[in-house]
Amino acid sequence: MAVQALPTPLTSPLPGGSADAHVVVEPIITGEVGVVQEIQSSPSGEMGFLKALRKMRGPTVAVPVPAFLVRHPTAGLVLIDTGLHPSIASDPEANLGRLAASFTEWTVRPGEDVASRLRANDTDPSEVGTVIMTHLHLDHASGISEFPGATFVVSSKEWDDACSGLFPLLKYYRRQQFDHAFDFRTVDYSSDSTNSFSTFGRSFDLFGDGSVVLVSTPGHSAGHQSVVLRLADRPMLIAGDAIFLAGQLEPGADLAARPEDRHEYERSIREMQLFRRENPSAIITPGHDPEFYDRLPDRLG
Repeated sequence: MAVQALPTPLTSPLPGGSADAHVVVEPIITGEVGVVQEIQSSPSGEMGFLKALRKMRGPTVAVPVPAFLVRHPTAGLVLIDTGLHPSIASDPEANLGRLAASFTEWTVRPGEDVASRLRANDTDPSEVGTVIMTHLHLDHASGISEFPGATFVVSSKEWDDACSGLFPLLKYYRRQQFDHAFDFRTVDYSSDSTNSFSTFGRSFDLFGDGSVVLVSTPGHSAGHQSVVLRLADRPMLIAGDAIFLAGQLEPGADLAARPEDRHEYERSIREMQLFRRENPSAIITPGHDPEFYDRLPDRLG
């Protein structure tokens, strides 16, 4: 399937930034997905992945699928990832495709998706002006269609990889989720429009005010990016799937069984470890850690 959507390169900050701005963050658990333990954490790397494949029809662990609503004082509402689409509650195949829906257990309860949560709080989803995609895997991009008026920001390498190849599901992409005539903007982390930030070698200041900084953390997927947010009292790093579990920032921890690029994956983890060392009070969110999200407050900042 060829992708018809055409992104525009993002080479300068989006409008809305303001001096010394800090943000408020509201984590939203949009549902759960069943995973084999070895996918998230395995001491044996690729062998662990092969073991996980053999267990795909066996018991799985339900892990949360988060998104993050960011309230910026002048840029407005920003969403980081879109979580699971509400249709998965009744018809998973429509959004995920038959193969992904049949091989994995997906759970979305009524009112759990991002758009429903916003409406429940008297906020129209159309008020979300910017959506940052850490990457385009099907559990993160599932809800893209719910925000047709937003500007979507994704790394150019992620967009190119998600749109190339004959079998996108082998890389966890479902192109129908993001192939819309929406306002997609791509950040090229190899271009002169990016810079270093803190311990990260490549970054992009989204609003030009230091409150929302995109940082390149490839490895889990080809063009994965994370987001550093400036809260009132400390920084917060939305790591996406650069780590699945909070403990994977500990030295010697078991890592994911099969990232897209293990060298880049481990380099990104080292940058995050350095960030934590230099910012010991920082909140760092993993991708799918049930214990972490059970403890995380409903509002930060």
